[in-house]
Amino acid sequence: MARRRGETRWAWTFLSPWIIGFLLFTAGPMLISLVLSFARYDMLKPPSFVGTDNYRELLSDPKAGTALYNTLLFTVLHVPLHIILALALASLLRRAGRAGGFFRTVLYLPVMTPPVALAAMFLLLLNGQTGAINEVLGWFGFTGPNWTTDPVWIKPGLVLMSLWTVGSTAVIYLAALSRVPAELYEAARLDGASAWRQFWHITLPAISGTVYFTVIVTTIASLQTFTEAYAMFFGNSQTADNQGDSALFYVIYLFQQAFGSLRMGYASALAWLLFAIIAVITIIQVRLSRRLVYYESEPR
Repeated sequence: MARRRGETRWAWTFLSPWIIGFLLFTAGPMLISLVLSFARYDMLKPPSFVGTDNYRELLSDPKAGTALYNTLLFTVLHVPLHIILALALASLLRRAGRAGGFFRTVLYLPVMTPPVALAAMFLLLLNGQTGAINEVLGWFGFTGPNWTTDPVWIKPGLVLMSLWTVGSTAVIYLAALSRVPAELYEAARLDGASAWRQFWHITLPAISGTVYFTVIVTTIASLQTFTEAYAMFFGNSQTADNQGDSALFYVIYLFQQAFGSLRMGYASALAWLLFAIIAVITIIQVRLSRRLVYYESEPR
């Protein structure tokens, strides 16, 4: 009994740095922001309680609705493309043989690019008149759109830019694919299964847990998109005027309200609405995973 108490004390001792950090830097600020969401606060004067006024204003704020629509549309476009491209690249890497290490490194290097540098690079690549992407499209007889000024093409352009960092997910999928037993593929080939049927009935179920994890993580990250879009379209006032609200994502609008207008109470309400949306989407994904995700330890 004494030994168990000693082990428990040591466990709490080793966990204490994380617990303290969580309370000070996560739980504490979340609790404060929840309180501020029911107040008017500009950081210059003490907060004043306004009840649910911030939330009522949020529901009738057209800019908040536009920002939320842009964010959800970006997420719907980005997540499937990100997952499919990462899975395709991982499948190719699996066949790279002895050169696999080199190609894994090359594929992962773009992930190390600073977001602001990435935004600056794609601002040049997506230029409607002199950008390299439109130049390549011209080689095949296509006239490229104005990616950075045409409201219809701004979000597809941002999705295209977001795929630059697909390498991290591809490496995760490569690790998952390497754990699929080779004898399953051999048996399927003997039975005459095509490559597509092998993928659908062997590969996808075997890595469904990994796919489930990356879908949740990528969805949350997409809903919180900020740095690249802000650096591309809101760091320069002239660029911002040209594109209107087409690149106004939810977190950018939250940032503008908090640090541009000093409306900390309203920004806190915006943050808690985003938290609620992420929570609901994650719960739905968890519920769906019970039917779609296969774990090897589970009985069939």
